[in-house]
Amino acid sequence: MMSDKIRQHHLDRRAILYVRQSSSHQVLHNRESRALQYAMRERLAALGWSEIEIIDDDLGRSAAGSVTRAGFERMVAEVCPWQGGGGCGAGGLALCSQQPRLAAADRDVPGCRHRAG
Repeated sequence: MMSDKIRQHHLDRRAILYVRQSSSHQVLHNRESRALQYAMRERLAALGWSEIEIIDDDLGRSAAGSVTRAGFERMVAEVCPWQGGGGCGAGGLALCSQQPRLAAADRDVPGCRHRAG
């Protein structure tokens, strides 16, 4: 079931599903939330993506303070290589359950949402 907004040039690039919960308590006790996030992979496949990468390195890591989120940094480098992360820009779509899962503020990914296309 492909959307009329999704074109072949979108599908030719990898979709990245970013799965994150902010604390170890959430990881242990909010299993349904995590399962729903992983289930978005099936939605991406139904929309036509064949190459889907799941990044879940940051489960249990808060975005507050100076905590390093390696998965987040890898996702940004793949989708927004101009951010200086050294990624190849092969990612054409970053998907998460809620925008704050990606970044609490534009300071984390300036320009990414505006340049995706």
